[in-house]
Amino acid sequence: MQLFFALLSGLLISAGIAISKMIDPLKVISFLDLSGNWDPSLALVMLGALVVYTLGFKLVLKRSAPLFSSHFKLPTKQTLDKPLLLGAAIFGVGWGLAGYCPGPAIAALPAASTGTLGFVLMMVLGWLVAAKIPLKL
Repeated sequence: MQLFFALLSGLLISAGIAISKMIDPLKVISFLDLSGNWDPSLALVMLGALVVYTLGFKLVLKRSAPLFSSHFKLPTKQTLDKPLLLGAAIFGVGWGLAGYCPGPAIAALPAASTGTLGFVLMMVLGWLVAAKIPLKL
């Protein structure tokens, strides 16, 4: 059941990403281009997602435990450190340059565009290389 609901959740978010056009790099780049032809529509998508997430999170945490585990596994770290900030900066620059982040890129795979396939291939290669390199900041 746990795998079924994980798959269902992935399909639901992929559908939402596709319907909102967050899989279109030009739409994303237009959202990030504040000095040019700015498209604020993705801000509304993000705001809507934030509202749903916040309400759902508060509702779920009223339970004593999740449905498929004995306890909640919530992050305990609450500090901003160099690896977090560096990772966020790299992610943001990559998102701005490519118009993709991992979730929308994977959701866009069925379109089989060369840009999407290239991005996902390089993303996976980056994961593999990063796993082999010890990072000490």
